[in-house]
Amino acid sequence: MPKVAVLMGSKSDFPVVKPAVTALKRMGVEAEVHVISAHRTPEEAHAFAASAKDDGIEVIICAAGKAAHLGGVIAAYTTLPVIGLPVKTDMMGGLDSLLSIVQMPSGIPVATVGVNGGENAGLLAAQILGIKYPSVAESLARYKADMRAKINADDAALRDEIADL
Repeated sequence: MPKVAVLMGSKSDFPVVKPAVTALKRMGVEAEVHVISAHRTPEEAHAFAASAKDDGIEVIICAAGKAAHLGGVIAAYTTLPVIGLPVKTDMMGGLDSLLSIVQMPSGIPVATVGVNGGENAGLLAAQILGIKYPSVAESLARYKADMRAKINADDAALRDEIADL
């Protein structure tokens, strides 16, 4: 079974991370979730990243707020794809987190989703895995077909409602 690690800098980030875990599980992907801080537990961050590939992890999602260094630190120690998930903060509404994650130095790429975009982080990880795992690609195709059907139903209902005005 494909496996994604979902890391967060603080347990308080879990409400932002939970939609990523839910999306992964919906696509048939195992989610291994940890609290690891780039600043408070740097040795653990290094050890995790250095062993992730050997532990069967194929993509890593890193949720972090404020300085948001977790994704960059993890990416520095692995060749696995890393997805940054910026967490909204009180200070700048998450802009600080977003800019910290998206502005990685050359040679340390971290894909980045929107602030509090947990679901998109999970779906992006699934899309990366879908290249290798046909079952994940099929789950994503069903998910997108369901979204399309819902939007088309909403469109038809709205047109019916407007016709009755």
